[in-house]
Amino acid sequence: MNVQIEPTWKEHLLEEFEKPYFQQLTAAVRQEYGSSTCYPPGRFIFNAFNLCPFHQVKVVIIGQDPYHEPGQAHGLSFSVQDGIPFPPSLQNIFKEIQQDLGTPIPQTGNLSRWARQGVLLLNATLTVRAHQANSHSMLGWQQFTDAAIRALATERQHLVYMLWGGYARSKAYMIDKERNLVLESVHPSPLSANRGGWFGQHQFSRCNAYLQDNGLEPIVW
Repeated sequence: MNVQIEPTWKEHLLEEFEKPYFQQLTAAVRQEYGSSTCYPPGRFIFNAFNLCPFHQVKVVIIGQDPYHEPGQAHGLSFSVQDGIPFPPSLQNIFKEIQQDLGTPIPQTGNLSRWARQGVLLLNATLTVRAHQANSHSMLGWQQFTDAAIRALATERQHLVYMLWGGYARSKAYMIDKERNLVLESVHPSPLSANRGGWFGQHQFSRCNAYLQDNGLEPIVW
């Protein structure tokens, strides 16, 4: 399989590319992109990996699937492209960062700046059909992204895993909490956040304190 993905990730996930499920997944995704409007654009499908090489990962933020409206998705969980209005979950993320760290809300929702600092913004499903949330959730992406999480959990330590909402928290079993920091909370979507458990958790300052305690540069959120 000729997968265009950052070399260190390709090395760690090489076995996945050779498995029958991934070949079936590739064929299904190609068919979907050929017959329907899908997001993100093809060049961005592996963007989370390409902007954040395996050995540079410090923080993992797990989303469910890409935004499914035009111009939003570009392969990073919770992130939108420059000039796109902030979706509600991203608004709440920025509000919590502002309250936690005292930093102003940014002008753009493009989180590439986080990815380049070592934040793996990983959706469990990497593609979606336009206007249809979770439409590609059964294609096999989750087996692939779970393998990425397991590779980090096996070979890396002193990472911060931010697990927001029930879906992301279901991945916690793969992570050794003795070797890493796992921060769990409700999802930042208004439906969940407004019930309590999102605001005031100080996840971003706690993340940076942990990184600094382990000799790593904090994230400029």
